[in-house]
Amino acid sequence: MELYILESIRTNNFTDPDMYSKITGVWQSIQARPEVANTVIFGVYHNYESNYKGDYDLSIATSSFSTTNKLTISEQGYEIFKVDSSKDNGVFETWQQIWALEENGELDRAYTFDFEKYDINGEIEIYIAINKA
Repeated sequence: MELYILESIRTNNFTDPDMYSKITGVWQSIQARPEVANTVIFGVYHNYESNYKGDYDLSIATSSFSTTNKLTISEQGYEIFKVDSSKDNGVFETWQQIWALEENGELDRAYTFDFEKYDINGEIEIYIAINKA
């Protein structure tokens, strides 16, 4: 799958005091762009320093039109988590579930490319790259 990066940030969920403002800022910036209306948007997590506790890049991307920065995501194995989009914090709750599964040894993450898919119809899915057995 080829995705085209619209904007990127680097952050850390646990040690970056500006993490929340960076993430909300990049999403607000994207939502203000008229060319992304009615397109599927992806929040891609990549360039992991280590695991979910380390630094990572978050790139907001689309497959609908080209930009100069491209990500090529392999068709490796993914565990897909559906987000309850009726909740204001559904995405965060789903990430907490993913982290808990990993901590309990129930999810063997590959830490290559993980992504949130925001469909035009309002559905949200989180794709977690897993190590194949």
